[in-house]
Amino acid sequence: MNLLYAAFLGILQGATEFLPVSSSGHLALAEAFFHIEEAGLTFDIALHMGTLLAILAYFRNDFYAMALALLSKNAEQEARQSRRLALFIALATIPAVVAGLLGEHAAETLLRGPATVALSLAAAGLFLWLAEKMGNRQRSFSAITGKDALIIGLAQAVAIIPGVSRSGSTMTAGLFLGLDRPATARFSFLLSAPIIFGAGIYKLPKIFSMGLNQSEMLFYLTGFIASAVSGYLVIALLMKFVRTRSLAVFAYYRFFLSAIVVIALLLGYQ
Repeated sequence: MNLLYAAFLGILQGATEFLPVSSSGHLALAEAFFHIEEAGLTFDIALHMGTLLAILAYFRNDFYAMALALLSKNAEQEARQSRRLALFIALATIPAVVAGLLGEHAAETLLRGPATVALSLAAAGLFLWLAEKMGNRQRSFSAITGKDALIIGLAQAVAIIPGVSRSGSTMTAGLFLGLDRPATARFSFLLSAPIIFGAGIYKLPKIFSMGLNQSEMLFYLTGFIASAVSGYLVIALLMKFVRTRSLAVFAYYRFFLSAIVVIALLLGYQ
């Protein structure tokens, strides 16, 4: 396998995993129109572990504070807030776990057609655009409640459908709940860590049963590093972007891509 191809897929995964444009939707479209196939389950896990490393590295202070608070009995306000955040992330992760266990097969087969992806891209883009227009963005990160976490978690569960986007659905929910853009982006990224980690652990037995191809370890490592680096850079850029800019630009991109897919289908390109 070509290392440049591994690096390209890693960069693509790292970028689209965190931008609210749907990494699974882009991959499904690439498979349908350009016949670009996934490089195997092991490589897919390597890419996702790269994006997990990017999250852990960028938000290392948050994760360290949560781990420290959970392992100690510190009653100070900062520790209580960190324990509260960890509880909210756990609560918000439950719906996505249930959706993954029940709907994984349908998501990977029945819902990956280009027409379905185009519809999902447009529909989720519309909700993101409405959230930007209707959300008052007056609530900061510290104002997140358990109810907010559960609603955002339910939105994350919908992202099992290719084209919806995990980060897009959670940010959309956060904006509808009145959170400001930095708060909803930060919670969305923190929330992605357990679901990415859990998905990787869930698929490990299948990887071990298939056996690791030692000759392709450099290929896996290249994809891992590329996804980690690109993921970290995208997180940093997006966190800076949302301080002053609207997420509506990603909704417009989704509308554009959806329209291109529909036109391609009508013209018979597939």
